[in-house]
Amino acid sequence: MMRAKGKATFLDAMKETTSPVSPAAAAKEALKEDEWEVRPGGMLVQKRDPGSDAPAGAPVPTIRLKVKFNAVSHEIYISSQASFGEVKKMMSEKTGLHHEDQKVLYKGKEMDSKAFLDMSGVKDRSKLALLEDPDAQAKRLIEQRRADKAHRASKSVSRISLDVDKLATKVSALEAIVRKGGKVVEADVVALTEALMTELVKLDAIAADGEVKAQRRL
Repeated sequence: MMRAKGKATFLDAMKETTSPVSPAAAAKEALKEDEWEVRPGGMLVQKRDPGSDAPAGAPVPTIRLKVKFNAVSHEIYISSQASFGEVKKMMSEKTGLHHEDQKVLYKGKEMDSKAFLDMSGVKDRSKLALLEDPDAQAKRLIEQRRADKAHRASKSVSRISLDVDKLATKVSALEAIVRKGGKVVEADVVALTEALMTELVKLDAIAADGEVKAQRRL
């Protein structure tokens, strides 16, 4: 006696229609996994490129933050997707403190300038603390002085080089006279020699490094 064929189940249908995943599809899925990250609280979200814009039609909310600096609370309004570096720049306008000389703390932890507010758990009405960073300030001032010094040295080298070029033109003129059998005044030769020595002393007095040294060699 033949057994009656049972009604096909949903699982049977899936087994019949599902095809093996190709290597290309598997690779594509693996790449997609790199596009996701875990936010504070365990929420899985798609990674956001710092240089990318928000999707069209999805307005980014503005949040209100209270930032305390030197016992004074400042209230700022900023995009929820802004970075802590943008918070520093906004606070720089209110406090006069250079944004590179600041530390921003959230829940007692110093936050990286490149970190995003929303991805760090900052919400509307969150409280932040702003501190002055003496080490960062000292480093910035040293770099600034070094850059100013190099700039002044470069300008001095350029000016001296221009004077040397003028003297070289006079030397060439005297050499041309001598080649033609003419005579040159000894006082002119002495004056040129002394002028060239003066410019060389000026070059030696310039404390230069990097590009300025290369400029001096020219």
